Amino acid sequence: MPHAIHVHACGGPEVLKWEEIEVGVPGPGQAKVKQFAAGVNFIDVYHRTGLYPQPSMPFTPGSEGAGEVIAIGGGVTDVAVGDRVAYAGAIGGYAEERLIPADRLIKIPQDISYETAAAMMLKGMTVRYLLKNTYNLTKDSTVLWHAAAGGVGLIASQWASHIGATMIGTVGSDEKATLAKANGCAHTINYRTEDFVARTKEFTDGKGVDAVFDSIGKDTFPKSLDCLKPRGLWVTFGNASGNVPPFEVGILAAKGSLYATRPTLNTHIATREMLVETANDLIDMVRLNRIRILVSKTYPMSEAAQAHSDLESRGTTGSIVLLADYADKRIPAAHGGGED
Repeated sequence: MPHAIHVHACGGPEVLKWEEIEVGVPGPGQAKVKQFAAGVNFIDVYHRTGLYPQPSMPFTPGSEGAGEVIAIGGGVTDVAVGDRVAYAGAIGGYAEERLIPADRLIKIPQDISYETAAAMMLKGMTVRYLLKNTYNLTKDSTVLWHAAAGGVGLIASQWASHIGATMIGTVGSDEKATLAKANGCAHTINYRTEDFVARTKEFTDGKGVDAVFDSIGKDTFPKSLDCLKPRGLWVTFGNASGNVPPFEVGILAAKGSLYATRPTLNTHIATREMLVETANDLIDMVRLNRIRILVSKTYPMSEAAQAHSDLESRGTTGSIVLLADYADKRIPAAHGGGED
């Protein structure tokens, strides 16, 4: 019998339970996927804690994964049995097998491993929509990115560097600063020892940045607004430290006619066409070695609780991935997204 992580009640990492499951056969429009890897992201923590409530219990967390199609339901044309696939945004990823809407799956080439695919889909497509749709990054842009050494931040630094933009990144240690710079971040700020507003102004000769990308939330608000130039854009796309508290919208006028937005990936991949365009753009960036996907640590899928503990401690860098216990037998020895 396959296994999956179940959450029976919201709470800390200890609520993640490894249990047997019955998957069943795919219905119309569905595919059954044997999963080899699942990405771990902060949105999984939000689901586990109840910050983003789920409609029923128990549920299986995980919004990013990769594996092989082993069955399809009626009317499925986007994938076939035997296809190597990956996805992001469809909750239920911490499982050895799962059912999923087939139109949410993206075929992955042989030279991208399952491990890499599971580490890059949610984070990479997030970066893609943020830098192309939410704010159209150009070579003349200067932006501030919080958590620049995290999985999303490292991809964003490389994407920005490829475009020729200047990225300033906040990090939590000197080691993370070194890692962020090695991945294209032009300037780093250790938020534990430095005032990130003052340092951002120094790096921009007092002008401020065009945009701030903020996945931290409560701990970086409202100081993120003070890093922006007049008419700059504040993009809040996560809540790693907790929700941004309610605020008087007039603060945006007082600080320079600022713009603010709270986007989400799901809106930007809502149709099959949008999903394919976004995913293929990311895959091309990886295959052309413009982006290297750093998987800093892997865990057995049954040890998801430890992975969550490590992620929430902010002690991780890059991406962390859960592997099924049979995964090493099926993950191809590919370059893994730009690695020789």
